[in-house]
Amino acid sequence: MTQTDGPQKTQTESRRAFARRSDWVRLQTLVFLRWIAISGQIAALIVAKEAFNLRLETGLIWAAIGAAIITNLMATLVYPHAKRLSETELAGTLIFDMVQLSTLLALTGGLHNPFALLVLAQVAIAALALSARPTLIVCGVAVLLTTVLLFVHLPLVTMEGEILRQPPVFVAGFWVAIVIGIAFQASYAHRVASELMTMGEALAATQMALSREQKLTDLGGVVAAAAHELGSPLATIALVAGELVDEASDDDLRADAQLIRDQAERCRIILREMGRAGKDDEHIRIAPLVTVIEEAAEPHSARGIQVDIDARHVDGGSTRQPSVERRPEVIHGMRNLVQNAVDFARTRVLIELRWSEDRVSIRISDDGPGFRADTLPYLGEPFLRHRTSNDDISNRKSYEGMGLGLFIAKTLLERSHAEIVFANGPARDGQDPGAVVQLTWKREDIAVSADRPALPKNMPFS
Repeated sequence: MTQTDGPQKTQTESRRAFARRSDWVRLQTLVFLRWIAISGQIAALIVAKEAFNLRLETGLIWAAIGAAIITNLMATLVYPHAKRLSETELAGTLIFDMVQLSTLLALTGGLHNPFALLVLAQVAIAALALSARPTLIVCGVAVLLTTVLLFVHLPLVTMEGEILRQPPVFVAGFWVAIVIGIAFQASYAHRVASELMTMGEALAATQMALSREQKLTDLGGVVAAAAHELGSPLATIALVAGELVDEASDDDLRADAQLIRDQAERCRIILREMGRAGKDDEHIRIAPLVTVIEEAAEPHSARGIQVDIDARHVDGGSTRQPSVERRPEVIHGMRNLVQNAVDFARTRVLIELRWSEDRVSIRISDDGPGFRADTLPYLGEPFLRHRTSNDDISNRKSYEGMGLGLFIAKTLLERSHAEIVFANGPARDGQDPGAVVQLTWKREDIAVSADRPALPKNMPFS
């Protein structure tokens, strides 16, 4: 099954996918945020001068604020409104903002200024939008600038000459708190963003698979209706062509009429076969459980692996097997699980169907090597990244699984209220344990009531 080989490729794909997040950030978004920061800096400068009567290096402070204003104006005038930043451009923009903020802090007391905490804003943006390496660079720059501010800064002085400063132990504690905050916020936000992005992509893939299965089901109904509607015109064409064959005196005309009749008959045969397949998909929506599982396993029954189905009732349940709706999510999810079993089986895959008065269960087992112990707790997660250091990929099958197939199957089947458990079979002397997937439903969640009426035959369009 997805005993998950190819973890190196998985990690690479995950990193590439996360790196694309930087392309989602528009330059105008950062420009807008920077205008808010500039407004706050100007307001803080005015309040410090007028309300708190502080003696500041106003010229240098206005120069630092002016650099941010000029950069914003250039970004607005030079680049189009829809410009999206690459990973390098976004990292450079965030580092520039940190340097500009650190310059202002150096001119206004360094870590004695409580606004030093604002350096965490750029770290948070980097953790949410950048991959691991650029995020580490931004965090490293933030720690470096914070450390420089600990030693290099102009003191805050009132007009009366009083120096405003905190005790050294508080300043040192403030530095430690900021450094820890940078590390924690970066790791926490990056991890959460990575999980959300990975889950979002996996759910999109799941929705795509379900949509494809639904389209195939809908297409069957369209084909059945087309076959029904076109049957009468084609029969008329064949009848008229037959009369032309009987009445035509010219050999060429008779040959043309014969060709028309033959081709019309051929079209009727093709549509009849397509209509039969269409009715199988669209109009027999309720089928015995075994029939649905056979349909899910059928694409993998001719791959050289024996696929057996064993169905029976248990615990005094009715001997009549339950009927279920042929729901696309159930069929597609089961098909994925059977495919995984066939991929890793040695010779045989066994599908055991059991039902009772209140439960329906399906157990899929193979005689392959089983799930890897280190990935077993994580099965059902998209893009598996877990592996042991001594895992020898060269001794395994050439199968590049990322866990996405099992995630899709698990997600689709859970939509039908199935409970899914992944495990390995019991240890056997000299034999592989095999992998086992156990699915369990409450009977009312999957089985159709016995007194539910069957669907009528196709009706022609009016």
